[in-house]
Amino acid sequence: MLRNIPALLSPELLYALRAMGHGDDLVIADANFPAQSTARQVIRLDGVSATEALAAILQLLPLDTFVTEPVLTMQVVGDASAVPDVVHEFQRIVNEVADHPVRLGSLERFAFYQQARNAFVIVQTGEQRLYGNIILKKGVIRP
Repeated sequence: MLRNIPALLSPELLYALRAMGHGDDLVIADANFPAQSTARQVIRLDGVSATEALAAILQLLPLDTFVTEPVLTMQVVGDASAVPDVVHEFQRIVNEVADHPVRLGSLERFAFYQQARNAFVIVQTGEQRLYGNIILKKGVIRP
């Protein structure tokens, strides 16, 4: 056990967070996301919602300040302007927890999948709300 680390972050996920470098992407995916066929590395957090995972991960992961959209969500198919409840909750968590709060960007579904293919890791959660997918770009911790 360690202090001040959210208990839902597994040793495997902590290792991945530490191993990531500046500019690497981490995807938090819902239960419907095709993680195994998309990712180089998948870490499962069954029974954990995407919002719980996001809040825990952002306590440790710095967001990139060198890009305009370090946090991206998946657009609703057929209605790119729609904002699902889970995405509103993602924004609230980023505002409250991130070291560098930003406005969420979004990608069309297949563009999101393409970016996810290049991610360092996909964290597959038990999230059942549709569009509960988010990409985080890791930043740096300044001296």
